Amino acid sequence: MQEIIIHVFNMVGSGFCVEADDGQKVYDLIKKALHEGRKIKLSFQNVEILTSAFLDTAIGQLYRDFSEEEIKSSLSVENMLPEDKALLKRVTGTAKLYSKDPEGMQKSINEILGEE
Repeated sequence: MQEIIIHVFNMVGSGFCVEADDGQKVYDLIKKALHEGRKIKLSFQNVEILTSAFLDTAIGQLYRDFSEEEIKSSLSVENMLPEDKALLKRVTGTAKLYSKDPEGMQKSINEILGEE
């Protein structure tokens, strides 16, 4: 099966990838392709600003629906700035922890925020 390339700039309509809603569009496409057993290349060409909210929605929530092995073997990124790669690494690290123990992670977050 042929690899598909998702151009984030084209999906969002600009180089500013900051909104979770835009991340959801990208996530929906990736999820569909993964269910079809396809390989996906996510291109960040022409993306100027990238936020954790966008990446959390676009990529982080994949860890809720797919194993880490499935994601690693099927999804790759290209044309990403070094600082954005570091951000992606943080987002996926948190997503992996959360997917392993959602209740424990939420409890920790609530404790940090001083909420019961």
